[in-house]
Amino acid sequence: MDLVSEAFLALHFRTAFLEKKGTEFQDWFAKLASDAHGADFEIVRPYGNQGDWKCDGRMVSTGTVFQCYGPETPTDAKTIEKMDKDFEGALVKWPEFLKAWVFVHNHTGGQPPAVINHLDEMRAAHPDIHFEIWAESELRALHGMMSDDAKLAMYGAVPTAAIVSDLILQDLQPVIDVLEKRELDPNDPLSPPPSVLKLEKNALSVEAAGLLQLGRPKTRLVELYFRKTGPVELGEKIAEAFREKYSQLKAIGLQPDQIFSYLQEFAGVKGEPKRQAASMAVMTYFFDRCDIFEDPEPEAVSG
Repeated sequence: MDLVSEAFLALHFRTAFLEKKGTEFQDWFAKLASDAHGADFEIVRPYGNQGDWKCDGRMVSTGTVFQCYGPETPTDAKTIEKMDKDFEGALVKWPEFLKAWVFVHNHTGGQPPAVINHLDEMRAAHPDIHFEIWAESELRALHGMMSDDAKLAMYGAVPTAAIVSDLILQDLQPVIDVLEKRELDPNDPLSPPPSVLKLEKNALSVEAAGLLQLGRPKTRLVELYFRKTGPVELGEKIAEAFREKYSQLKAIGLQPDQIFSYLQEFAGVKGEPKRQAASMAVMTYFFDRCDIFEDPEPEAVSG
């Protein structure tokens, strides 16, 4: 698998980690672990009144029970309550098997001190059991252990370097058609065009930044498209649609990579790999034109 495909799949992983909640997060983790570890990881499904015995999956070779937690709005108190309830339940249901207990969550930036301190208390109370907390880095490691076929089965087909390289003007047409039809709110004033150099300012992940770099060689093709086809104002109309959508997504507090992913969908990225590649080229063009995401401070640009 080449660098372009890997970058698309890596961003799919990052977006899934940020967006999946509740049972959807639990199922996604189980799929990652099962594909990564094969038969050694056993998925435990709730069954009638039995539930899942406080186990979302287990690693046979290490006696490890996994419990997932992907709430919409986590708090210290709710997280600690969840840890206690699930661990005590697992201790009762899996007394001979349980050698290690892993709490898997999707909070960005780790857990707060109160939760970490409580984990230490659990370790002290049960010295014979190994405790861990897993988050993005551990799940990314599982993702890296998956085969290419398993990743494609999970996320769908993605572009390759050859597809990006072979893009021509006609390939941009479906993406432009989608964006041209986006309706703007006539009551919103036009946003002033931003400046340049924005990757650091916007805290985009390596994966998102990598896709922008990969789309950059085709931005001149996008520019040529706007010069040769359609009315003069078409490019500005699409730019303003991007700016408005970005403002809406930012206003509801999404993470930068979530915004990036939603803008891809806004550009019609769903579909066969060539369409995804064309969408990425168009997004990169408007990013470099400074129509989406934030600008750095003036001193950062000059320095």
